[in-house]
Amino acid sequence: MTTRLEHNVADTRFEIYIDDTLAGYADYAEHDDADRTRPVGSADSHPPKIRDFHHTMTFPEFRGRGVAAQVVEYALRDSRAAGFAIVPTCWYVEKYIAEHREYADLVA
Repeated sequence: MTTRLEHNVADTRFEIYIDDTLAGYADYAEHDDADRTRPVGSADSHPPKIRDFHHTMTFPEFRGRGVAAQVVEYALRDSRAAGFAIVPTCWYVEKYIAEHREYADLVA
């Protein structure tokens, strides 16, 4: 069994495939947070970039295999690398961050 994780930019979601079949995804919306700015004197005075994760989905036949956790971890690592803060609107993303405190600093 092979697992593949992808960032589908066109559909604004992170996807997980098992044996080339879409098993689940985490979708999001991107925006700049105009109400927040970086500290004075920081190299970048532009508002922080935000990814608001709305929904995480695992298709029924793939549930119970840790699919949601894998795709959310991938999404959070990618978001950090790309300089995004996170809004965990999705209950599962919020729960994942609460259980994996190494991602808590990403929460906007």
